[in-house]
Amino acid sequence: MSDRQPQDYSPYRIYSRPEWARLRADTPMTLTDADIAQLSGINEHLSTKEVEEVYLPLSRLLNFYVAAAQDLHRATSKFLGQTDGKMPFLVGIGGSVAVGKSTAARVLQALLARWPNHPRVDLVPTDGFLLPNNILQDRGLMDRKGFPESYDLPRLLRFLGEVKAGYPKVSAPVYSHFSYDVLTSQSIIVDRPDILIVEGLNVLQPARLPKDGKAIPFVSDFFDFSIYVDADETSIEQWYVERFMQFRLTAFRDPGAFFYRYSLLPEADARQTGLKIWRETNLVNLRENILPTRQRSHLILAKGVDHEVQSIALRKL
Repeated sequence: MSDRQPQDYSPYRIYSRPEWARLRADTPMTLTDADIAQLSGINEHLSTKEVEEVYLPLSRLLNFYVAAAQDLHRATSKFLGQTDGKMPFLVGIGGSVAVGKSTAARVLQALLARWPNHPRVDLVPTDGFLLPNNILQDRGLMDRKGFPESYDLPRLLRFLGEVKAGYPKVSAPVYSHFSYDVLTSQSIIVDRPDILIVEGLNVLQPARLPKDGKAIPFVSDFFDFSIYVDADETSIEQWYVERFMQFRLTAFRDPGAFFYRYSLLPEADARQTGLKIWRETNLVNLRENILPTRQRSHLILAKGVDHEVQSIALRKL
């Protein structure tokens, strides 16, 4: 009988942060301290050390993936006798609210754009593909914003399909956290980038498979590489409430802000409100929809209580 333990069959290889940092090799640091400060989140201090030890090795790995994908596309086009243009490399980044997805996406965008063979790197958050508030209200979904059913999935799939097919000037909608709604007057234009990073809560979630066996695309079907930003629930709860309290003193104070009413609450009441929103909405979404997708990613960035990445799990080839 084999003495192997069940964890031996994990599809991931786990790296401690020092082990992962060594994989940077001689990759030069291309961001300044000022760049890093600008890329940090509202309640997340991103250090130069973390960029060097976590994100530089990751950018080096992704550079290998992109180069291999570009070579394969050229070889396949030659084999088929086609003269297709370049096919963008798509990276998906998922994880909970307040876990640091947006910061990770911005850092990777900045680092990857400095590699010579893929200088054009675009970033699109999936918040823009949320259904407008008037539709959410009509469907009784305002309290489930961020859940899978609150997104315009056909529009998101059409966007990804057109980008992946190399269409020029593909438009993505923009979401405003100030007005808490999709902005109909603004859009992000994605024009055949070398790399597109797509960041959002449910980007790794599969759809329910059809019983008739007909093809149905998942958002993750379009990704060449996927990343899940992970942390324990207690830490994310703390980060969410801290961010909520910071917004209460900044963006929420504008009378035009959707959440202006929260800035008028006493501090203790505001903290309880933030905690209530987390536990009744975002924690439920995390447990039901987001966390179950973690094992579908190529790479998992596991954070500690200080918001810093402690270990990295990379799917075995």
